[in-house]
Amino acid sequence: MTKCAKIVGWLLLISAISLMILWKTLPQWLPKVAQYWLPAGSQLILSSPPVWHEGALRIPQLRYRVQDCTLVNIDKLSIGYHHSRWQLGANKVALDTACLSQLPVSGDSAPLDLAYWQQQLSVLDVAINNVQITPWQQYAGKLTLTSSVTPNLSQELHYQGPQLSFAATLDNEQQLSLQQFSIAVPGAEQPFELSGKIKIPLSLDDWPEQGMLDGVLTTGYLSKPLLLNLSWQQLQGVLTLTERGDELPLARLPWRIDLSPQRVPDKLQITAGQWQWPYAAQPLSGGLNLTLNHWEQGLDKTTIDARINVVTAGKAGKGNAVLTLGPGNLSMTNSDLKFQLSGQANLDSIILNGTIPGLLSGSVLNPTWVLHPGALLRAHGRVTPELRIRDARWPLAGVKVTAAGVTGRLQAIVDAQDSYWGDFNVHLDGQAQEFWPDKGDWQWRYWGKGHLPPLAAHWDVSGKGRWQGTLITLDQLSTGFDRLEYGLAKVDAPRLTLVKPLTWQRDNHHPAFIAGLELGAKKVAFSDGGGYLPPALLSLQLNGRDPNSFLWQGKLQAQSIGPIALQGRWDGERLRGEGWWPKQSLTVFQPLISQELGIKLRDGQLYAQAAFSAARKQGFTAGGHWVVKNGGMWLKEGELSGLDFVMTYRLRESQWQLGAQGPVKLRIASLTNLFEMQNITADLQGTYPYSEQSPLTLSNVGMDILQGHLSLSALRLPQHDAAVLKLSAIDLSELFTVLKPKQFAMSGKVNGELPLYLNNPQWLVHKGWIANDGMVTLRLDPDLTNSIGESNIAAGAAMDWLRYMEIYQSYAMVDLDNLGQLTLQSKIHGVNTQKNSKREIVLNYRHEENIFQLWRSLRFGDNLQEWLQQHLLLQPTISLQPTSLQTTTAPVRAKE
Repeated sequence: MTKCAKIVGWLLLISAISLMILWKTLPQWLPKVAQYWLPAGSQLILSSPPVWHEGALRIPQLRYRVQDCTLVNIDKLSIGYHHSRWQLGANKVALDTACLSQLPVSGDSAPLDLAYWQQQLSVLDVAINNVQITPWQQYAGKLTLTSSVTPNLSQELHYQGPQLSFAATLDNEQQLSLQQFSIAVPGAEQPFELSGKIKIPLSLDDWPEQGMLDGVLTTGYLSKPLLLNLSWQQLQGVLTLTERGDELPLARLPWRIDLSPQRVPDKLQITAGQWQWPYAAQPLSGGLNLTLNHWEQGLDKTTIDARINVVTAGKAGKGNAVLTLGPGNLSMTNSDLKFQLSGQANLDSIILNGTIPGLLSGSVLNPTWVLHPGALLRAHGRVTPELRIRDARWPLAGVKVTAAGVTGRLQAIVDAQDSYWGDFNVHLDGQAQEFWPDKGDWQWRYWGKGHLPPLAAHWDVSGKGRWQGTLITLDQLSTGFDRLEYGLAKVDAPRLTLVKPLTWQRDNHHPAFIAGLELGAKKVAFSDGGGYLPPALLSLQLNGRDPNSFLWQGKLQAQSIGPIALQGRWDGERLRGEGWWPKQSLTVFQPLISQELGIKLRDGQLYAQAAFSAARKQGFTAGGHWVVKNGGMWLKEGELSGLDFVMTYRLRESQWQLGAQGPVKLRIASLTNLFEMQNITADLQGTYPYSEQSPLTLSNVGMDILQGHLSLSALRLPQHDAAVLKLSAIDLSELFTVLKPKQFAMSGKVNGELPLYLNNPQWLVHKGWIANDGMVTLRLDPDLTNSIGESNIAAGAAMDWLRYMEIYQSYAMVDLDNLGQLTLQSKIHGVNTQKNSKREIVLNYRHEENIFQLWRSLRFGDNLQEWLQQHLLLQPTISLQPTSLQTTTAPVRAKE
């Protein structure tokens, strides 16, 4: 008996030791044993032996691998049994769906029976703190599954995560009730919510007999939530999408499912589906027909055949475009789906039409779109109220589009017309390699031509460039005009070229925009008697962040004129700049003076400064000053010296503000022409063109002339009051020396005031006067008086008194009308001291002359002689008195 007890003891000890060894080596032998029940190529991996703690078997980590891919990774798994129910829990379960493709396919699997699984789950409770499924890790959450037996068999499933949560119940009548379903949608402030009921068939391979689901989705595109309703009975139903509060749905898609001969769902069809989108710039609507064959076999086996159309309406009426898909299939690895978009879309003012056939291939997650021969998109219509596209074409044959970018030949031909900038035709042709904006490579060249009405010019452009990564480079640019006409300037053959490649680095961390340009012109001519600017060259350097924000600087030089230093900036809307004209000799500006003026610059200096701003809405504005110091020049008949000129100005909307910082000042030391003039002064200030609100005033006008002084009171334009031309101590001897009349001579000084009118309907000068300033002497030519006396004794006697006369009082009234007709009516009191100093001579004299003809001829003496001969010989009225000789003449118009 003792021996038997010892044997039993040893057996128990050996068994215990064996159990302990088996327990400790469980991670090594259990996976090998489990392979008999697991699919081929898969295995269980335990990192350490399980332990028993608090009434449950706990495994620190359990992994299930398929081939070399970890399908499931369970952290801190616990298995317990309490109150006749299994308790299954885990801290974290990670599932990688990419490993599902590694599982072997079994063709003899038994149909899934819902009642069987409900019975198996009836004694099981599951609690997992964190369920994570790749590639949807953002929807991780806590999962609990609880089964109830009384009063009826049912299962409750709860899932709670920051972006996904739901609660569902499956009762014993196989009805699944979805009490709550909420999932975060990218770009939406509120999650998508869903609820409803579904009748689950006993065989999970069958289609649910009936069901109804209602969903609510809040989007950033719609002001109100979007309501989804999916309902079906047997194998057909309707899906509708409606904005809350609206009766007309955004989409109504009737669908049905057809069964294969094996009584499995084989075809899904949407027939006569309708959709509308009233929220775009213009309402869109259309229809949808879709057929999915063999969809129950998975995405790779599903054949797609679809037709979607969109109806648009614009100013040109309605347009219809159709997208056809298939027949073909989408696959996770190798899709093969033909497509074609054709028809016409009538936008508000633009019409798009074309045909774009192609093929979608590759993975549906990263598809490749290849456009076939014949792919062409065209457009015409108004882009803006000013810009009209007559024809724009984009040939797209051979273009390949992937997530990496666009590859192939990219072309564009645009023929357009702008109401302000005129007509233009531009071509673009290039080759792209996996190009997206700021990614990949695109090389291109361009050329075109157009007409620019604002400057009465035709232009052309050509060049080439490249967009590689974030760097845009313009290697060549040449654009020019046949001519430019703006205001009084005409520019001959200006051309803009690149002297330094234009580079635009679009990297947000290191943006840069650099270019070097030259604008040259053969000649700049000025109309209205102006001269010309010799061949000129404008050099510019651009440096900034982008084409809408850069600084520029440069210089302008036209042979010996300049250089004029320039600088400024462009902000995308307004061009601002400043220019400095250095002090240089006035003689370099000789080409700017027309040869017809007969002016030869001799000496002097000029310098200037200007600032300007140009914008499309504002127009062109400028301001600055011009200064001329000690200028001198030869004239056709004389010379000018000591010219000082200072002008400040502002230009805005074609209106000049002259004398913005002080009056425009003109000072001339000496001017010799018909008369010798010294100390000439004139000031000008105001607006041109002038108006009542913005007048122009000429003031401080005066000069020393003929040993006297001539001045003009302030002249305001528009004129309200006469500007008085005042003569002070004008020496008649100096005047007659210049005029050189042969028939008579005068000496002495005169004063006078001539009121000038510029806008009077009749007068240029009205009620002006001229009077002597001291004694004035008149001498007639002896030949003149002798010839008159020989012809008429009485007239000769009268003329004898006028041979020499000392005038002590004279007064003349002067009127000049708009036609140039001068009327001079004077009364002269004097004596002939050579005959009788005591006898007074009173001469009443009236004279009419066309002043325009007089200035042209300057034969004042000859005209006077002709008048005297005609009047005294033909119509003498002479009376001799003891104390005076009075001669009265009738009005006589001198011959022109």
